[in-house]
Amino acid sequence: MGDYFLTIWPDVGLGWLDLIDIAIVALLIYEFLKLIRRTRAAQMVLGVLLVVGLYYASERAPLPTVNWLVRDMFGYIVFAAIVLFQADIRRALSTLGQAPFFRYLTRSTTTDETIEEVVVAATMLASRRIGALIVIERGIGLRSYIESGIPLDSTVTYDLLLSVFQPDSPLHDGAVIIQENRIAAAACFLPLTVNPRLSKELGSRHRAAIGLTEEADAVALIASEETGTLSLALDGQIERDLDPDRLRFRLEALMLGIQPTLPRSANRGALES
Repeated sequence: MGDYFLTIWPDVGLGWLDLIDIAIVALLIYEFLKLIRRTRAAQMVLGVLLVVGLYYASERAPLPTVNWLVRDMFGYIVFAAIVLFQADIRRALSTLGQAPFFRYLTRSTTTDETIEEVVVAATMLASRRIGALIVIERGIGLRSYIESGIPLDSTVTYDLLLSVFQPDSPLHDGAVIIQENRIAAAACFLPLTVNPRLSKELGSRHRAAIGLTEEADAVALIASEETGTLSLALDGQIERDLDPDRLRFRLEALMLGIQPTLPRSANRGALES
C-alpha cells in the first residue's frame, strides 16, 4: 500500500503512517479550537499568533531588535498563559478524560432511587423558597471540594436534604455533594464562574454551580430562594425554570444513560451560556 501512495504522490512520498500522523494532528487542532471557542483563551491564542507572525516578519525584514525582543518574550508568554488560564487548562485536561472509553470505565453508579430523592427534595425546597445547591459527581472526582465541607457519608434521602438546607441549619450555606449514591459532604465551597456573559439575575448559588461544571463533568441542581424555581447546570451552562418532570427526565438521561419519554407538560427551560 505504501508503494500505491508513492505512485500517486511520487514527490511527496506519503505513506500510511504519514496520513495517520496528519490525521492525529488535525484532530488535536480541531479539538483545541472547539475547546477555546467563546472563551478568554481565544483572545490569548490570537495574541500568540500575532507575536509569532511578528517574529517571522522580523527575521525576514530583517529587524534584529524586534526579533531579539520577541524571541525573549516567548518564555514569559508561556508562564503567563499557565498562570492566567490555569482554570481553562484544567478544563481541557478534564475534557480529554471524558472520552467515550474513559466514560465507560468511570461511568456514574447513580440509581433512579437517588435521583427520585433528589428531585423530591429540590421540588419541596423550591416550593418553600429555600435556597439549595446539590451536586452529583460523575466521571471526574470532586474530592478537593468534598474535603472543603463537612463530611456526612450518609444515604441520600429527601428528609436529610431538607434538613441540611433549612435556613437555621449550620450546613445550609454551600453545596451538598453526592458521590456514589451517598451524601459525601455538606457546606462545600465551590468556585464561582467568571463568565461575563451570564445574566445578572443569577445569584451566588447559580454562579457556583456553573463554576464547578466548567471544571468538572458533575451535574449541579439549584433551588432558588428568590424565584422558587429549579435550575440545572452542566458543562458551564445552565437550564432554568425546570418543573419536576423535566428535571427528572434530565437527571435520568444524564446519570443513567437512558432516554425516558418526556412528559408533555415538561418545561424545556432556558439555556444560557
